[in-house]
Amino acid sequence: MKELRENLLKRFLKYVTFETTSQDDASSVPTSNGQMVFARYLEQELKDIGLEDVILDEKGYLYATLPATTNKELPVVGFISHLDTSPDMSGKDVKPRVVSNYDGKDIVLDKEANIVLSTKEFPEVMAYKGDDLVVTDGHTLLGADDKAGIAEIVSAVEYLLKHPEIEHGKVRIAFNPDEEIGRGAHHFNVPLFGCNWAYTVDGSAEGELEFENFNAGSALFTIQGRNVHPGYAKGKMINALRVANAIVDIIPMQESPEETEGYEGFYHLMSINGGVDSASVSYIIRDHDRAKFEKRLEFMYDVAVTMNKFYGSGTVSVDVKEQYRNMREKVEPCMHIIELAKSAMEQAGVVPQVKPIRGGTDGAQLSFMGLPCPNLFAGGINFHSRYEFVSLQVMEKATNTVVKIIEGVKNLNL
Repeated sequence: MKELRENLLKRFLKYVTFETTSQDDASSVPTSNGQMVFARYLEQELKDIGLEDVILDEKGYLYATLPATTNKELPVVGFISHLDTSPDMSGKDVKPRVVSNYDGKDIVLDKEANIVLSTKEFPEVMAYKGDDLVVTDGHTLLGADDKAGIAEIVSAVEYLLKHPEIEHGKVRIAFNPDEEIGRGAHHFNVPLFGCNWAYTVDGSAEGELEFENFNAGSALFTIQGRNVHPGYAKGKMINALRVANAIVDIIPMQESPEETEGYEGFYHLMSINGGVDSASVSYIIRDHDRAKFEKRLEFMYDVAVTMNKFYGSGTVSVDVKEQYRNMREKVEPCMHIIELAKSAMEQAGVVPQVKPIRGGTDGAQLSFMGLPCPNLFAGGINFHSRYEFVSLQVMEKATNTVVKIIEGVKNLNL
């Protein structure tokens, strides 16, 4: 498997050089040209390694087929990763570096700028002692989210193309834009993809297997104050910024992201904008439990009512939206796809870690579009930050997990 590991690393180091940051304020699809540049590169690579039905559409969605090596009627399984990287951190001019046989100590990313991947601040890195780690120079994210996933999928299907003696059915792969800003599934062509089920390869640490995610919503409070000269403001002024602060105060701090974990939901303050005359307060709302989630949405309306009782009718309005739902309800009727993934991980030397996603994936939206789609680990740690890193050994295990899933489909008793 030495050849697989070397090809995997070479591929990943090439992929992260593409600047593919998605842009939330753009209306184009994809939202950045770099994603299309990367998609065209992948389109040619997939053709070169021998995949069939390679299609890149005008919106940057890339599809391809690994043909079956058997005449048996088998379900079609798919694997999906996303092209873009997060706008939370620059993805331009990424300079990856391999730390071979990591010694378990602090990793200096940029000595002059004193940027250090510290074992005190990030103790999880010590679990990778002895591995070969890919890190940045500390000035950009790495892009393992999700270029590690893309590299793993491409390497897995390339391996199977080189080993036609391995019996498997038809496999579909797809790479889509704009996942990081929640739009990755918006133009995904599920009928064209033509799978019975799929997996996103977009998780983090080794062994992660996720089929539960948050129900997600948003709330935007719009505040209309009353601005008058501060020297004559008594009894007249309504300071919109103070109303904004009152909204923040009434929403429980103990139910924020920094105070919650596991299955606990939260209200996440995203922004406060404005001045005395007018202001806005933006929240996102998350909960795994559907009933609790709906109560959270209702609470946002209650907050607006409370503010208007105190400050006057019409001072505060709120726009509450539902964004995506927990995929669990779509995956539970077909739990064989979870058992298949667990078995594949074990064969690849990985201990499955079934856990809820404290976020969302394209798989959540795709599951409600008729494509059950749990999430597999890709290996990256500290996503969206300058301290992002990935273990080459974990990437190899993720690649082998994909191979074993493909091999295992023929053994399902459906």
